[in-house]
Amino acid sequence: MSIFEQHESGVRSYSRRWPVVFSRATGSRLHTEDGRRWLDYFAGAGSLNYGHNNPVLKRALLDYVENDGITNALDMFTSARRDLLETLVEVVLRPRSMDHKVVFPGPGGANAVEAALKLARTVTGRSGVVHFTNSFHGATLGALAVTGNPLHRRSAGVPLTGATPMPFDGHDEHPHPEHLARLLAGPGSGLDLPAAVIVETVQAEGGMNVASTEWLRALAELCRQHEILLIVDDVQVGCGRTGPFFSFEDAGIVPDLICLSKSIGGYGLPLALLLVRPDLDVWPPGAHSGTFRGVNPAFVTATEALRTYWRDDTLEKSTRARGEWVGTALQGIVNAHPGAGLSTRGRGLVHGLVVGAELADAVSDEAFAQGLLVETSGPRDEVVKLLPPLTVSDAELAEGLAILEESVRVVLERAA
Repeated sequence: MSIFEQHESGVRSYSRRWPVVFSRATGSRLHTEDGRRWLDYFAGAGSLNYGHNNPVLKRALLDYVENDGITNALDMFTSARRDLLETLVEVVLRPRSMDHKVVFPGPGGANAVEAALKLARTVTGRSGVVHFTNSFHGATLGALAVTGNPLHRRSAGVPLTGATPMPFDGHDEHPHPEHLARLLAGPGSGLDLPAAVIVETVQAEGGMNVASTEWLRALAELCRQHEILLIVDDVQVGCGRTGPFFSFEDAGIVPDLICLSKSIGGYGLPLALLLVRPDLDVWPPGAHSGTFRGVNPAFVTATEALRTYWRDDTLEKSTRARGEWVGTALQGIVNAHPGAGLSTRGRGLVHGLVVGAELADAVSDEAFAQGLLVETSGPRDEVVKLLPPLTVSDAELAEGLAILEESVRVVLERAA
């Protein structure tokens, strides 16, 4: 029995799917202690958009540490904090005509979601929140309340209240926000006016479900008409994952509150941000707090990532083009197996191949055996989920897609 099995809690998950000991990583590759290597289409669950140990970000981090840069300063002013704020405004917010204030809520995406929910309730004086079927917003209690996944919800151990689910775009017979509008207008609907609506533009954990631009625009307009705050959870599919920096940009909307984490830290270091419309910045000092909301090395790598990749649209164009490549390749796999019930969906470099609950795990396992890391997603783990680094090379992208194609072929043949 290994040290992990003997002493680590059984709650761990990814190590069960990939039972090897990784020791180092570069770019799009992970290496094990015994010298084997894997192509990584997991990318730290989307926290490594710029790849493992990106040399530009690593240099900035090493220089900062070697010069005795501050590690944790909570919300005290530091040069690293100032540099991040200045760069975020210059590179991201101002070019998009956004004047949002920045909250540092803690180290992870769930911290950003919890802060957004708290602030929305504080501002509006209302308590209810609308979320969507198959959503995932984090594993803390407030985030779980607006999460649709039953496995995660059951883990709470207490009733999850204060939230109302609605059908996501393309799911259920009443997917359009007009259904929500009717409930809000209906005197007998039982739905009180909520404080906020929280939505993912692409439900990556929920099965790679993509909201259309029309649906998002209608949702944003409905929120505006009813003075409901719109929260977009861009934790996994923001920071360029769908192409533009924010996943909602193509819809032409500007949410009231925006949750960022994962790749906002650039290097995989813990960082979360909540972007808040200025008039909503009503918390008194200390109303939201946390020890690890000032991890300065993450500020440094976040700043360098913004400076390196978001001063122009080079990365955005690359991600859009590669996303079309991936979509075409996955559709080719679907077409090669008529009658197998396969389908595909996604945007940019967040794509999924729907193979069914009986086969998705097997495809992931076969891909692992052939040197590719891919996880599964969806309410029944029916989707093989692709999240390669945005910096993946053309050769690595072709390699990974070829492995996936072969893995699907092998699994379908075994199942026949």
